[in-house]
Amino acid sequence: MNFKLNFDIKSPARKINYSDKLFFIGSCFSENIAEQFDKHLFSVVSNSHGILFNPTSIANAFQDVINKTEYTEKDIFFEQGLWRSFQHHGQFSNADKAVCLEQINASIKNAHEKLKKSEYLFITLGSAFAYKHIQQNSVVANCHKIPATEFEKVLISKEDITSAYEKLITDLKKLNPKIKIAFTVSPVRYIRDGLVENNHSKAILLQSIHDLIATNENCFYFPSYEIVIDELRDYRFFKEDMVHPNELAVKYIWERMQQSWIDATTIEFIIEAGQYNRLLEHRVLNESERGKHEENIAAAKNSLLKKYPNLQI
Repeated sequence: MNFKLNFDIKSPARKINYSDKLFFIGSCFSENIAEQFDKHLFSVVSNSHGILFNPTSIANAFQDVINKTEYTEKDIFFEQGLWRSFQHHGQFSNADKAVCLEQINASIKNAHEKLKKSEYLFITLGSAFAYKHIQQNSVVANCHKIPATEFEKVLISKEDITSAYEKLITDLKKLNPKIKIAFTVSPVRYIRDGLVENNHSKAILLQSIHDLIATNENCFYFPSYEIVIDELRDYRFFKEDMVHPNELAVKYIWERMQQSWIDATTIEFIIEAGQYNRLLEHRVLNESERGKHEENIAAAKNSLLKKYPNLQI
């Protein structure tokens, strides 16, 4: 008896290899998947501007990275004791203006160099709803708890999304002709917008993505949204807020990605990387065993490097 709906996930023509460099950007869900790759010793860059949710801010962040944009004092503002950027997550905010700018520009510069060498780019769109700063007449990535009266809530249209991402895809190809772009939609429910509104938002994102992959051969779709909403389809796979997928759901999505998007040789590598990680995470309770444990770690590391010479650990 089958108690869940399974579906086949379409594999890309060229599956992910352990030596591939991967770039992730988007919602908090993108960080969940990036962490799985990072934990299994892949080369990963995640969220150059911090966590981003709406497609306009994600596209703007990519243009910053592609153009290696340098932020100056005119691009940040001082609020509640901190210098901040409307295009960045709060993790970049700082009481020192110079430090704030240094962190922003160093992250963009590093992301630019990594993006040029990446084989796969994962873009996770969270919500088609966004907030436009009324005075600046531009969509922001983060409101930084500034009074809501300074913003207008907007729903980004399919036409605006596809237009921005067609340009983004073209610019990415110029920077890195070999790059493959994997779109995903976050399964996180944005109930703050309302359940009906959340579904409307997700529908716009899904339609935009499918329009883009239909006309761009280097673009693909990984159905993380459908895996959670249609295959798992149970609140036991969500955290207590009933909004965010829990650790079990993330692990299941990771398994489905391995089955469909990662090549057979790399599956073997992931198993070995997992064994190495368990060695690193093992707590030595008896100090007399520490020396032996460290020898085991060194031996496992050498074995991995011998078998996978491109590995950076």
